[in-house]
Amino acid sequence: AAGDREELTKDEILQKNREEFFKRHMKAGEKSSKSPKPETQKEKGKKPRVWDLGNSNAKVLDYSNSATNGSAEACPMEEFDPDSALGDRNREPGRLYDLEYESDDEAEEEKVVQNPLKPSAKKGGLGGMFGMLKGLVGSKSLTREDMDPVLEKMKDHLIAKNVAAEIAVQLCESVAKKLEGKVMGTFTTVTSTVKQALQEALVQILQPQRRVDVLRDVMDAQRHRRPYVVTFCGVNGVGKSTNLAKISFWLIENGFSVLIAACDTFRAGAVEQLRTHTRRLNALHPPESHGGRTMVQLYEKGYGKDAAGIAMEAISYARNQGFDVVLVDTAGRMQDNAPLMTALAKLIAVNAPDLVLFVGEALVGNEAVDQLVKFNKALADHSMAQTPRLIDGIVLTKFDTIDDKVGAAISMTYITSKPIVFVGTGQTYCDLRSLNAKAVVAALMKA
Repeated sequence: AAGDREELTKDEILQKNREEFFKRHMKAGEKSSKSPKPETQKEKGKKPRVWDLGNSNAKVLDYSNSATNGSAEACPMEEFDPDSALGDRNREPGRLYDLEYESDDEAEEEKVVQNPLKPSAKKGGLGGMFGMLKGLVGSKSLTREDMDPVLEKMKDHLIAKNVAAEIAVQLCESVAKKLEGKVMGTFTTVTSTVKQALQEALVQILQPQRRVDVLRDVMDAQRHRRPYVVTFCGVNGVGKSTNLAKISFWLIENGFSVLIAACDTFRAGAVEQLRTHTRRLNALHPPESHGGRTMVQLYEKGYGKDAAGIAMEAISYARNQGFDVVLVDTAGRMQDNAPLMTALAKLIAVNAPDLVLFVGEALVGNEAVDQLVKFNKALADHSMAQTPRLIDGIVLTKFDTIDDKVGAAISMTYITSKPIVFVGTGQTYCDLRSLNAKAVVAALMKA
């Protein structure tokens, strides 16, 4: 060690001593900071944990009041901010607005006009102009070989926009059969011809022959002095109760009284959710604004009861009390669950509702086809009637979460030939729209 020190210069020795000095002081500081903690005396017994945003009293969370079971009393009005429930205050009350979508047709037309000019600018002269005209003017009939590359791209595009793969193939096949042998129009290309034919086919799919007009049917039921009954069904978590509340609000704004039948006797909190919606709807439309008439009430019998029996009692109560519409909320169930599908078929067969609405998400692709096919099949298999009652229409929910991937609308209407009656687009009671076929197709065909 002494020999090593002699080899080092004075500056290096000073630097090394400083480092050793700092190391010793750091260790001494750490030892002094680690002072023994005073031992806390352990309290005897165990106290319940109190959450920051909760309430220590468990009775506040107990909603199982036996006095409310089987009642149809109007829920007390609730004070809250109407803007949070209504959204747009400048809208026209009672009007169901169409879906809106801004298409880029003008930009596409500009690109189509500019692209043919590029080869002519390169070639120049009469030859370039003649070549351009020869490519545009329809001088021959379309063959399958001409359309196959375009149809393959169209099929991939539809699948990317959430159209079920099987349905995308069938659509392209039908367009090919329709166009094969057709003479192309003047100044048109194969791509534009196929795209135009596909757009027309998609619009036709979204506009079924039978159109469901709920307001007209409710007024017709009023003339026969009976309530108009709507049953909501679907898989778990698609938004049945939420969109039922939106439809209730729309009916109330059109002057119809609503009785909500809480037939979801399985899911925890289902009755409380409908009770909260009823309170808020009564706060937005108090009886004073409707001549002292309570516009929305909840009929419920708690949990674990027969849903078909509750629906029957609710319809009878609505007929006696003069309600215009009965909205039946059912429990969510998977399409493969045979016991639950049997119970749903029983509810529909026993009560014979005027409208059976399937509530489906716009987020799903191929799953939408599987759900609808199996729901219809289960209703047919488990029905006691000779002519079983199937799904009459579709409520498409969460439409605001998918941007331009709107293919689920095509899949649902194509597989059932049933119309999309309502489209749910947001979180407020006003976020309910009617389907605009051209807007959906414009979003679907957008590159």
